[in-house]
Amino acid sequence: MNLKLVLLTALAALLTAPVATAHVTMNPREWEAGGFARFSVRVPNERTDASTTEVTVQFPENVISASFIDVEGWERTVEMATLDAPIEGEAGEEPITERLASVTWSGGEVEPGEFVEFGLSFQVPEDATEPLLFPALQTYSDGQVVRWIAPEEEADTPAPRVAVLAAAGEEAATTTEATETTEEGSEPAAAAGDSGGGDDSGRANLALVLGIAGLIAGLAALGVALSRPRRADTPSKAV
Repeated sequence: MNLKLVLLTALAALLTAPVATAHVTMNPREWEAGGFARFSVRVPNERTDASTTEVTVQFPENVISASFIDVEGWERTVEMATLDAPIEGEAGEEPITERLASVTWSGGEVEPGEFVEFGLSFQVPEDATEPLLFPALQTYSDGQVVRWIAPEEEADTPAPRVAVLAAAGEEAATTTEATETTEEGSEPAAAAGDSGGGDDSGRANLALVLGIAGLIAGLAALGVALSRPRRADTPSKAV
């Protein structure tokens, strides 16, 4: 009887547990270093018996600031953090002493089977080489909090991330360097062909001369044949 009770309890837990099939993600999922882009935090509701009512996203330390788009029905709360060392601003501007720490969207509701996207824009750091991680907390109407914070992409609850691509200028420079290295390490195509080019050219010229001579001889023979008088046919004698 106790075993039956344990099995029923485990089955009930499985039925009520959320199914981790749709993750909180940052889209697009890759961008080049130093580039500005519009991103969106995509939040699907993976529960069938509760709604998502709050989402908090933490920002990596090297993303200093971002701008946001208002989402109807949701309130946005931004938290800042003090920088260890101020960043010098442009001429005439004050140094930057704070960075974006996190943003929370609340007051709305994501029903089961729906998703919402929170739009934002920021610059991918120029010196970034590793993926940018944006740990997120998803709160449901029944109080459950799903923590999308795992650094591993293949984890059950991975943190939203943006892979950093090489800047366009760096890719072009790499391609140019590779091309120059290849050219320096090999002979030019024209020079490589000069080693046997003279003999091939001589043979081609000889073949051309012989061909023209043969054509002239053929035309001369045809002219002689056409210029000969044709003999009249001699009638045969009747027997």
